[in-house]
Amino acid sequence: MPRDRAIDLFRTVATHHGVKWTYDDSPKFGSNALRANGKIYAALTRSHRLLLKLPPARVKELLDGKRAEPMESGGRVMNGWITLTPDHADAWTALSDEARAFATTQTKRKRKSP
Repeated sequence: MPRDRAIDLFRTVATHHGVKWTYDDSPKFGSNALRANGKIYAALTRSHRLLLKLPPARVKELLDGKRAEPMESGGRVMNGWITLTPDHADAWTALSDEARAFATTQTKRKRKSP
């Protein structure tokens, strides 16, 4: 596989979090994800962007400042998720720290009964 800047950047993020990560070309969501307490907080998307789960206020700040883009799946914006291109590499590690901290404070939501 040829060198890919996004893959190299994500490997650096994973290493920062103490994870030995290997790229997986599976199209399944979460195949290239980092987890804390079983929850995904960072992932490498198929389009080779960093995907992060952050608090709503932080997401708004990053989107308003044009430092990130909303995550879209199937034409729907996924609330709480943002993506960053490798052009914002300087922020990947710090924002992944924020995402990990956020993931570790979240409690499991109870599903509504049918």
